Amino acid sequence: MDPSDRQLSLTFVGTATTLVRYGGLTLLTDPNFLHRGQYAWLGKGLVAKRRTEPAMGVADLPPLDGVVLSHLHGDHFDRVARRGLPHDVPLLTTPHARRRLAGVHGFTDVTGLSTWESRTLRRGDVEVRVTAAPGRHAPEPWQRLLPPVMGSVWEFGPVGGRAEFTVYVSGDTLNVPELREVPLRYPEVDLAVLHLGGTTLPGGLVVTMDGVQGADLLQVLEPAHAVPVHVDDYRLFRSPLSRFRDEVERRGLAHVVHYLARGQTGVFSPR
Repeated sequence: MDPSDRQLSLTFVGTATTLVRYGGLTLLTDPNFLHRGQYAWLGKGLVAKRRTEPAMGVADLPPLDGVVLSHLHGDHFDRVARRGLPHDVPLLTTPHARRRLAGVHGFTDVTGLSTWESRTLRRGDVEVRVTAAPGRHAPEPWQRLLPPVMGSVWEFGPVGGRAEFTVYVSGDTLNVPELREVPLRYPEVDLAVLHLGGTTLPGGLVVTMDGVQGADLLQVLEPAHAVPVHVDDYRLFRSPLSRFRDEVERRGLAHVVHYLARGQTGVFSPR
């Protein structure tokens, strides 16, 4: 592979939706295309109003080699995505989300990955191995009120060859002890995509990492690069990006973090 093809580009669409390209492969994460002022359904009678516009719509997407979905919540897989995405696109998600997407919504190529299970996607002479990583959306006993969530590790490289670029996507998780296994299995993460926002449900239950937890996880992972997402798109997101920025600067990690506005693309080289 030409050295320039070993660079990875990530376009931030909004919420946790990103468009990732590497060597001809194109993946989409957590598709959320609702417009400002529309409501996302979160289950158990809870809804959230979107405060921002996505940088693109479903019709603007390039052909996709796969969609990686951390969990089935309306701010991660909404009704626009459900209607507009090709129903034969490979979807990699949790077993819980697979049952609904395949059984109710008619998607025909859905893989439910338990923790540390993998699926490989290919285009031409390039492949990506996507492995489900641990995630926990809420502390016990409240976890049962929320859908199961997964992080994921993506290893890009030539078909049948060694990984050349490794991406970790946290998913909507708290910084729980299970995440310590990620750097043990993948000690050289080239890019970490961190879902932050300190999402706070009625009653004060926090269900995603805030700025401090995000900085804590950044120190654990020690990636070459990091991009924060999922920070200000819904009213339930209560931990501003500035909190994370202050923490990483205080800890001497500012050189690792890249802040992308909606619609902006970052280009990253392997460590």
